[in-house]
Amino acid sequence: MVPPDNMFGVIPTWIGVYLFTLITFSLAGIILYKRVIRLVLIGRPVKRFDHPLQRLIGAIVIVIGQKKVLQRVSLKDMAGIGHVVIFWGFLLFVLSYVLLIFADSIWHPFSETLLTKTGVTILTNFLNIIAVMILFVLVWALTRRWILKPHRLSFDLTRSYDSIIIVTLTATLMILTLLTEAFFITKGGTGPHASGIIAKLIGSGMINAGVEADIAGSLHTVFWWLHVANILGFSLYIPFSKHMHLLAAPPNSYFRTLTPMGALHPIENIEQAETFGANRVGQFSWKSLLDGYACAVCGRCTDNCPAHISGKILSPMHVAEELKGHLMTVGPDIADGKIKPEETEPVIGNSIPEQMIWDCVTCGACETECPVMVEHIDMIMDMRRYKVMEESQMPETAKNVLMNLEQRGHPWRGTQFTRTDWMKDMDIKTMAENPNVDILLWVGCTPALEERSQNIVRSMASVLKRAGVDFAVLADEETCTGDPARRIGNEYLFQTMAQQNIETLNRYSPKKILTMCPHCFNTIKNEYPQFGGNYEVIHYSQFVEQLIKEEKIKLIKNINLTMAYHDSCYLGRHNGIYEEPRNIANEVPGLVVKEMDRNRERGFCCGAGGGHMWIEEEGGRRINHVRTEQFLETDADVIGVSCPFCLQMFEEGIDAKELKGKKKAKDIIEIVNESLGD
Repeated sequence: MVPPDNMFGVIPTWIGVYLFTLITFSLAGIILYKRVIRLVLIGRPVKRFDHPLQRLIGAIVIVIGQKKVLQRVSLKDMAGIGHVVIFWGFLLFVLSYVLLIFADSIWHPFSETLLTKTGVTILTNFLNIIAVMILFVLVWALTRRWILKPHRLSFDLTRSYDSIIIVTLTATLMILTLLTEAFFITKGGTGPHASGIIAKLIGSGMINAGVEADIAGSLHTVFWWLHVANILGFSLYIPFSKHMHLLAAPPNSYFRTLTPMGALHPIENIEQAETFGANRVGQFSWKSLLDGYACAVCGRCTDNCPAHISGKILSPMHVAEELKGHLMTVGPDIADGKIKPEETEPVIGNSIPEQMIWDCVTCGACETECPVMVEHIDMIMDMRRYKVMEESQMPETAKNVLMNLEQRGHPWRGTQFTRTDWMKDMDIKTMAENPNVDILLWVGCTPALEERSQNIVRSMASVLKRAGVDFAVLADEETCTGDPARRIGNEYLFQTMAQQNIETLNRYSPKKILTMCPHCFNTIKNEYPQFGGNYEVIHYSQFVEQLIKEEKIKLIKNINLTMAYHDSCYLGRHNGIYEEPRNIANEVPGLVVKEMDRNRERGFCCGAGGGHMWIEEEGGRRINHVRTEQFLETDADVIGVSCPFCLQMFEEGIDAKELKGKKKAKDIIEIVNESLGD
């Protein structure tokens, strides 16, 4: 749009534009520094500056490409499309401001020189259309949020009137844009800047209504400056609103973790660490503090959290937002040197209820859904570590697990089995007997020591033998990977157990480690490298799929059942293994595979993650009962799993529904072994 020559005959336009912009952006920068940047820097250091090109490309895809915003678009939920229209429209308008306002305020023909008259005409028309589209989307967004109210927008944080202010400012900007152009046309303005299809319609209406050229000229000046004031007003308001995520999301996406979701960050130099975990703002990483500002308060994380869905108090969105709120309360005094970080009040029990941190099953649903790369699990695990390692406070059942791990090397209390009972009469080698085998079969505590789960590893061993695979086990030399200790919050115990296992593995240097349990798989593959344990690790579903492809085993016996497959969180979301178990199941003659509504990356946790295989749930319903009901909705005969934890949770869920004998839970490897025949 063409700017007026001056500001009401007093200040040349280009001077006014740059003067007001300089003042406003300077003030906005000061506000941004005081309210955000200096507070985020209170957090403890964390390494997020590696692989800059990978980070940049990923951030562009996430932010500019709106990758995660669009991942859940469906006919039932078009919010992602609406957000993209507003966001990409915003980017286009920013470009237009540079070309058509700030550049043209010095020299009107500048944009025409840069774009050519045809280019300006195309851009002007496109902006007109985008402005109308944005207005339509804004009306729809308000209707959806305040009238239709889908569940994820029903939380207290999503009911903030701040959203109305932002919508109003955005809508006003679009209306001012169109009216400014319309008044320019009405006063007799011509050229490519006066070619906007919508503005021309409005301008024609004004001319037909008898609006005089002088009045239109004055209104053009007024509306043009109001338009600029609205633009500059955004920069002042954003640091005070939830739309701070517009500024925080890009760096938050850039500084995202590049490690698999299932790999928790270690406490480095744990013997010299002054504190363990986090309970005050200075103890959280600066990335966790930045997460709060990046949070878009969209409700996606909480809406998909199995703990929340099952009626517990955990809300990942509230964890991020309450931590930010706590930081904004105590942070200024810390930054000003009035108090030390350790002198502030604790986060746990004040801003964030303690029960919230124990409700989490570390399934990763929150982080998978988050469009701005907030890392909720890190925040929660830091607080767990503090409660466990600093205060020795945790649920009684968690204490029992840690005691068992320390005393017995496994989490199972009361088991009468040894680590070799499952392999009796199977003629299986140990690594001590034959250290040069191709495959080390890592059995895991549950398949070795829990009676029902022993059939899983026996089936695996049988399949390997039928395929002629040269393998061995550690037997009594195997101990728990430490996964339960780490997820409960005892990082010291985890690192001790990890180092013990790494020493054992390094002594044998296995060519390949084959795991039964996704938790063992995740820990050895993704977390042992943090301590120098680098191995080729595969889950059995990957290995068995390859055996079938290479025709080393042939599934011949009909299994005339319908099966709904359940994605283990630590196999699926945390490690991206979705298709291999399904591919195996589809090779079984007679077996019909069904899908539950929540599957693959949208899968629903069985309730055993984050140490909850042993920690009793408090509040609401049991998560495994909710998931069992989702299985029953498919009317399948069997729920298929690839995880011993999931197997137990579904066996209990089926029993609780009094359907034992009518419905079954089976591991995929059990079905494969059965289909191999005698």
